[in-house]
Amino acid sequence: MLCALVRSPSTGQKALYRSVTELFGAVHDVRWLSAGRGVYQRQPQSQFQNPTHRQDLLSLSRLAESSKLSVRSLHSEHDAMFYSMYAYLSNLPRLHVLGMAVVAYVVYYLIQVVKRPIIACSDGPFKQYLIRKVPTLENKFWPTFWCVESRAQTVLASLLRSKSLPGVNYRREILSLKDGGEVALDWMEEGCDASSPCIIILPGLTGESQAEYIKCLVFAAQQAGMRVVVFNNRGLGGIELKTPRLYCAANCEDLCEVIQHVRRTLPAQCKLGATGISMGGLILGNYLARKSDEARNILSAAKIISVPWDVHKGSASIEKPVINSLLGRHLAGSLCRTLRNHLDIYRDIYQDSDIDIQRILRCKTIKEFDELFTAKQFGYAHVNDYYSDATLHNKLDHISVPLLCLSAADDPFQPLDAIPIKAANQCTHVAIVITARGGHIGFLEGWWPSTKDQYMGRLFTEYFTKALFDEDGEFQHTANKMHERFLAKQTVAMAASSPVLLAKKLDADQLDHKVKLM
Repeated sequence: MLCALVRSPSTGQKALYRSVTELFGAVHDVRWLSAGRGVYQRQPQSQFQNPTHRQDLLSLSRLAESSKLSVRSLHSEHDAMFYSMYAYLSNLPRLHVLGMAVVAYVVYYLIQVVKRPIIACSDGPFKQYLIRKVPTLENKFWPTFWCVESRAQTVLASLLRSKSLPGVNYRREILSLKDGGEVALDWMEEGCDASSPCIIILPGLTGESQAEYIKCLVFAAQQAGMRVVVFNNRGLGGIELKTPRLYCAANCEDLCEVIQHVRRTLPAQCKLGATGISMGGLILGNYLARKSDEARNILSAAKIISVPWDVHKGSASIEKPVINSLLGRHLAGSLCRTLRNHLDIYRDIYQDSDIDIQRILRCKTIKEFDELFTAKQFGYAHVNDYYSDATLHNKLDHISVPLLCLSAADDPFQPLDAIPIKAANQCTHVAIVITARGGHIGFLEGWWPSTKDQYMGRLFTEYFTKALFDEDGEFQHTANKMHERFLAKQTVAMAASSPVLLAKKLDADQLDHKVKLM
């Protein structure tokens, strides 16, 4: 109940009114409830018709009016403030608005975009060597100021390189494989001598030797005095299929034959390295993990760029609407065109099988194509089985060749949580360099991206120059230390899993040591 307390000006005493109705009852003829009886009674009007009550009523009304005025003034002050702000922003010159936006973007760029790359690698000889010998890893990556978004980096990098980089004059070699298939090896040896090291490059999903990102690496290697050979997968690079088999990310049989052939072709003193981009990185990574001993005897160093570490998550990421899915549809269309170019050889073979060529040619996603064609052609029961077999993130412990990897945290083909950072931090031979921006095979930097000196090509050149020329022998010394740690780690793992196998391995090692002494 609202009570009113006023002071009588004549007597100086306080008069207490239990309610507004009690205070105004005489004037407005309101009823009041008698105490405890529940009976309404009419009050005589003469009870409140005296000067004291009138003065009380006047004081209370003035108090109420002053409260209303104060509230109105408070609201009017807030309204005036917002109105003034609105008027200021509305009448602000456009140049000032643009300046404020530029300042805000510069602050965002410097805080959120420009960052030093993360190096995920175990604390050991390999990480220490990279920090000392590869200066790019210690510097911040400055993405192109006006092109920092991942999809923009991906698309613009492809457009700029394709328009600015000239074609490469390769020397083509056709290599016949054991099963009767053929692949094209494109050599770039201009300016190289007999002792110049060589790098085998594996393109991406539907890429070949004239792809813009391949030319970027080829020109970088040429400037550093290294020869290059690009391995075009079956059916790509203008080569007709001799067998129905194409290629897949989990199969490295063709790569094994190519590496062995290149090793036989080169002089003995020429060191050999390998680089895989995107799906080419998957093929190379699976080769390094499954053929660990063979790879260590042939390759001195390796590098992979923008590889989809976890193919399951990569496939899900590329199908996200809207822009990612458009990129995925573009790649799926390239796969369909590759198949359509060799339609004659498939039409008769799969005429009575469960592979529907016409349906495959209408595929809109990479996963749909792999489910209907790739998985079946390579004997997988389901596309998920194929993706699990191609995935690399759980195979790093088997790699015994120094492997440098470049990935972007915002790669639309591979989410950040799929990059095996924890596994790399425990691996002796794998170092993953993760930039905050860069997209998929983008890594554009500077105010206007230069086609001659790009981040991807610079890191490629710095690493392989130190690893393959190795003038002071430090890289070979580092690789030997890495291999000792690798063998010790394998021994501990084997002892924990099977003591019998460990005893047999130790006996075999002792026998080999005795043979060497003899």
